[in-house]
Amino acid sequence: MLKFAGVLVAAVGLLAAPVGARSETLDLATMSCKQFVESDPDTIKMVLTWLDGWYKGDSDDALIDTEVFVSNAKKFGVYCGANPSVSIVTAAEKILGK
Repeated sequence: MLKFAGVLVAAVGLLAAPVGARSETLDLATMSCKQFVESDPDTIKMVLTWLDGWYKGDSDDALIDTEVFVSNAKKFGVYCGANPSVSIVTAAEKILGK
């Protein structure tokens, strides 16, 4: 019982600890390429990962080919740098092809 109480106290402590991440809602339908490239690195990674999964759909295996992912990330940088007013969704359609 004492061991359980120790685990419970540790779990409550972890839940009560301040979290470093901020809560934010990203509307990718309205995000421009300019907003995307000016985002913090964590947001850029999150958006790229989400877009990668979205455009793969249910038909593909649950795999991330890091070589393809990095290549596509570079394509987003080039495309968005040249087209800052275009939406990130339009950029994704051009780059990821759906």
